[in-house]
Amino acid sequence: MTPQIPEITTAGAFQNTTEAAETPAHITVEGFDSLVPEVIDLDAPRDGVPLVIETQSGLERCAAALAAGHGPAGVDAERASGFRYGQRAFLVQIRREGSGTWLIDPEPFGDLRIVNEALSGVEWILHAASQDLPCLSELGMWPDKLFDTELAARLAGLPRVGLAAVIEQLLGFGLAKEHSAADWSTRPLPEPWLRYAALDVEVLTELREELIELLVADGKLDFAEQEFAAILEAGQAPPRVDPWRKTSGLHQIRDRRQLAAVRELWLERDSLAQKRDVAPGRLIPDSALVAAAKAMPSTVPQLLGTKGFHGRAAQREAPRWLRCISTARALEELPPLHLPTNAPPPPRVWADRDPEAAARLATARPKLQAKAEELNLPVENLLTPDYLRRVAWRPPAEISEDGVAEELQNLGARQWQIELAAPLIAEAFLNPAPLPDKAPKAAAPAAAAEPAN
Repeated sequence: MTPQIPEITTAGAFQNTTEAAETPAHITVEGFDSLVPEVIDLDAPRDGVPLVIETQSGLERCAAALAAGHGPAGVDAERASGFRYGQRAFLVQIRREGSGTWLIDPEPFGDLRIVNEALSGVEWILHAASQDLPCLSELGMWPDKLFDTELAARLAGLPRVGLAAVIEQLLGFGLAKEHSAADWSTRPLPEPWLRYAALDVEVLTELREELIELLVADGKLDFAEQEFAAILEAGQAPPRVDPWRKTSGLHQIRDRRQLAAVRELWLERDSLAQKRDVAPGRLIPDSALVAAAKAMPSTVPQLLGTKGFHGRAAQREAPRWLRCISTARALEELPPLHLPTNAPPPPRVWADRDPEAAARLATARPKLQAKAEELNLPVENLLTPDYLRRVAWRPPAEISEDGVAEELQNLGARQWQIELAAPLIAEAFLNPAPLPDKAPKAAAPAAAAEPAN
């Protein structure tokens, strides 16, 4: 299936069939000055579909070839999200000039450090690196230098930044994505899936070159390099505290004992899912956990009769889930409904709780939006929205460009963001526009007159 493409018009109509045969057709892409070739489906790797590496000797051969290559390496990973427990990689794809494309099955190996060592000092090209770096890190792989084509596309102002869309816009190739949500733990992997996987790294080097050209033309290459360096410096995110609090629908819970039931159910489901190597939601979904906790049934029939309690393991493991609810019912120490946080409250309540902070935020936002439009990049890439909210809620003691810059730096903003955003924020904070008057609340309707007796 060919992906959707931007609005296009044919350029340079041919005068005769000979000219048409010798000259490739081109199209103009909205938002770009130069012509790009008509979209051509990219349906087969240039070197054919490589065999999957699944032996130690094969892995050593792969590492030696990659080490002998030249230039950056395109890297990708396929997971089995929604099928298997966790986010580990079930296939790693690497392509480097002079080395070819390699498909590696990580499952037979404890790690892929030998590959990581082969790529020491080499720039890795990934698309949306934050999605793949965690699972690559689990395999002992981490780049010394990074180029993220998705982030680069955002900074370059491309209208669509998915891999297929960026390849189409800049290289003129159509890249099918029909296997992106497949169960990559399947063995053996079907040949069409392997072809798809190889194509994901087929043109990353060429894509990097096109993006660099766009970034250089707009004076944004330094922006991108700072962003890539920040991703590597941040490293792997630490484990989330109380991950069960991310249960979808948890906001419906208003009682601490019910909250404890959600926690016990979540932890039990997670343990069972890990043991069976299956995605937790394939046992019972989050909505079932919340439904059971709200009902707090005391018998299996009551649990199975609870509206919203369903899932593949709902009935078969019903006694297990009921024990979790019984445990929560007997607990003396209950979890708090909300954890303490230093995050500011939702902006919708600022006008009532701190009108001055609300005015600061309301004045700064459009200034940053205008600057982002001027630079042709998303405003969230110019400055993380949470950083603006935090500095608006708790501004520096002495509001100045230097003071705002220091606060942004402490929050984690990159230097290019600080240089562009700090002057605008300081100006907004020093001269906030007054908040609009609140609309008067509608008067309550008058009570109907009592009928006469």
